[in-house]
Order: sequence, then C-alpha cells, then structure tokens
Amino acid sequence: MCSVMDAPTADLRVVDLVECEPAPTAFSLPRLHAERLIEAHLPVLRRLHGNAQAMAALGGPRDAAETAASLERNLTHWERFGFGIWVLREWATGRVAGIAGLRRLHFETTAETELRCVLFPECWGRGLATEATRACVTIGRDWLGLASMVALTPPGSAAWQRVLARAGLSFDREVAWREARRLLFRTD
Repeated sequence: MCSVMDAPTADLRVVDLVECEPAPTAFSLPRLHAERLIEAHLPVLRRLHGNAQAMAALGGPRDAAETAASLERNLTHWERFGFGIWVLREWATGRVAGIAGLRRLHFETTAETELRCVLFPECWGRGLATEATRACVTIGRDWLGLASMVALTPPGSAAWQRVLARAGLSFDREVAWREARRLLFRTD
C-alpha cells in the first residue's frame, strides 16, 4: 500500500493513493480525482477523442476504431510498464474533465516518457491541466524515479506551453513528430 505523498508545491498534494504497481492506480488532487484507465472508460475516450477542440493539439479527432485501438494500447502500456493514463474527474461535480498520464514512447533514437494531458474545452482556463500535469511530473519523479519526461506540443499551442512551464518543463528543441512540426519540452 502506498502512503500519502507531499509534493514540493503547496497547491499539489497527492492523497488517497491506492495500491501502486509502481505508480498509483488512483489519486486525488485538490480539484480532481484520477483513476487508472480501464476498458469501462471507452465511452469517455470516444467523447474526448471525438471533440475537435480537445484533440486539436493531437492531430484532430479520432474515429471509433482509432479510439478503441488507443484504449487497447494504453491498457497494454499499464500492464507492461506499471503506469499510464488516468481519467480525471472533478471533485465538485463528478464530471469527467479529461485524461492525463505518462507513456513510454520511442522518439528519435531513444525511449522517452511522454507527459500528456487532454481536457474537455469546458474545463480549460481553470488551472486543472496544471494541477494534473504537476501531479504527473511528481509521480514520474518521486514514484517512478524518472530522470526526465518530455511533452510534445504544436508551435501555436501557447496555453499548453504555459501549463508545461508551470509544471517545471522547459523548451528543449523543435522536432518532427508524425509528419508534423512540434516543440519538445523536457523536465529539468
């Protein structure tokens, strides 16, 4: 059983951790509750992946088959690596806000751990992405012992770049990813 973990910033306190393998399968933040992605979340992923605004930074909406394949890849990731994507719910309403997490990916010539957060547009502008992203960085460093994490963003995604900066990532370089120009941010 995992214990309560105090993070370095006052506004981030990861509490109520459930058994870890090695990452927490569920955790609570001041305004969000995160739960490990499971098969039952397919309808949530379909809504999120079908939202053009939410998915703009990831190349646009995904159809049902792409979403099902994404779910399968992410479930396999949890089994293989012991961490992955969490579904985020707002404490106040119980409504799903989006997803966030850490995923291994092969990038250029090395394996990296990517930090990802995608929220429904109605959850934007309230600091929820920063809250979730900071938690992912803390879990990556303190639970998983990762020396570095990366995030990819389109050049024009200023809001996501501000979230990354607030979570302790800084611009590393411009890269090509899946036939598109992206900015690579990295934890310090």
